[in-house]
Amino acid sequence: MQITEPPFSATWRARLALEFERRAVHGVARTVLASRHHDGPLVVQKALYPEGDAVCHGIIVHPPAGIAGGDSLELDARAGARAHALLTTPGAGKWYRSSGSWAQQHNRFTVDDGACLEYLPQETIVFDGALARLDTQVRLGAGARYLGWEVLCLGRGSEARFERGQCQSRMSVIRGGKLLWMERGHIHAGGLLISSPAGLNGKTVCGTLVAAADNVNEVDLAACRAERAAPGVGAVTRLPGVLVARYLGDSSEAAKHYFVALWRLLRPVVAGREMVTPRIWNT
Repeated sequence: MQITEPPFSATWRARLALEFERRAVHGVARTVLASRHHDGPLVVQKALYPEGDAVCHGIIVHPPAGIAGGDSLELDARAGARAHALLTTPGAGKWYRSSGSWAQQHNRFTVDDGACLEYLPQETIVFDGALARLDTQVRLGAGARYLGWEVLCLGRGSEARFERGQCQSRMSVIRGGKLLWMERGHIHAGGLLISSPAGLNGKTVCGTLVAAADNVNEVDLAACRAERAAPGVGAVTRLPGVLVARYLGDSSEAAKHYFVALWRLLRPVVAGREMVTPRIWNT
């Protein structure tokens, strides 16, 4: 499918750049938020350590609580060599109706040699009439690992379905300059992709989880495939160096529960640590 470049004129730009480093602090190895720069309404809360010094949790906050037509968000995050960072959000991302201009968000993640980055945001809600473009690029060094997901809700269920507008998405994972995986999608309200059994089959929620690590094996794949999404359906595929899981249904909560179950299985493999739920999810 050919995706044409949308017309775009920014009305409100926001950029956040984060760098995490592994340092010796009082003789203990610790991942620290070494650098943060922001321009506009996109910030990170203070570094949190709910699972000890090795992993730094960061909560990305967009104070306006929504993205309108013409807005542009940029999130750059780098995990330095052997650092381990986890990024999440306090609530759903909301993309509002546009009068004609596109809104967009670019995520650029760099994971250096031996480092690990987890990006686990809450769901993204694309309101009826929105023109949304989401772009995520992950660059991995030698031995670097990444685990992230995106849960996309089209409209607000039966009370406000996605009947006008468009949503474009693109994601790529690159290791050592070599493309491991890339996906591009174009959801047009009222288009065949939404209704087709080969597309969304009339469902309003879809999600993708990506785990990039060289040590995910057949046993791990079988364990992930044994998990069931309910309500909705899930599926898991293992490609060279990348595991991809899907959700399709009508419930963002079911999608998140399914992905958290997969995260519980995959995190010890990908990150060498048991799952620790970010505290912000419980508030």
